[in-house]
Amino acid sequence: MSSQPHTVLPWVVRRTRLPLLSLRCVDCRSESATTGEGRFRVNANGKLLDVWLLVRCVSCDRTSKLTVHERAPVRSFDPAELDGYHTSDPELVASRLLDPLLARRNRFTLDWNGAWRLDTPSAWLDEAWPVQVEVVFKDPVPVRPERLIAQGLGLSRNEVPRRIKCDIPLRRPTSAGFTFTVMQASGPPAASPRSRRTARG
Repeated sequence: MSSQPHTVLPWVVRRTRLPLLSLRCVDCRSESATTGEGRFRVNANGKLLDVWLLVRCVSCDRTSKLTVHERAPVRSFDPAELDGYHTSDPELVASRLLDPLLARRNRFTLDWNGAWRLDTPSAWLDEAWPVQVEVVFKDPVPVRPERLIAQGLGLSRNEVPRRIKCDIPLRRPTSAGFTFTVMQASGPPAASPRSRRTARG
């Protein structure tokens, strides 16, 4: 049997909603916040602008502001971007929330639990072994390849190291695309019969 993969299957990791934020509330001390429908606040001070992304505590609804831009010259903004801030454009809200620079600046992390899914082919193809799978991330969801592979193929976590060949660490979370090869066992693994939402790795 050839060691070269004969079949390449596409897997896609995508968000189903915006993730929550792990951010401590100053009032009730809860550690979870949400952007809700997503809203910016823009404040003009002469020719300088402050832009904040508003979030609220999931427990007490207290609103907090995340600094997006601070005392930035108006002329430094692209007109379309500035309009997006004024209208709270949903795509701009998502783009800013998922920007690692915003998280570092405002000292929060993203909680992706229940906010993403793994889309796999509708059935395992009865092709020659081995089979290669290409994982593509549509959003920067941090997952452990070991767990993603186990759920996508219907394998136990213990089976993954025996059946899978991969060039990246299987237990280290990643949000970058990767490929892996599935080796044949006594029978082909069962693939997900439909798109599923998986738990955070």
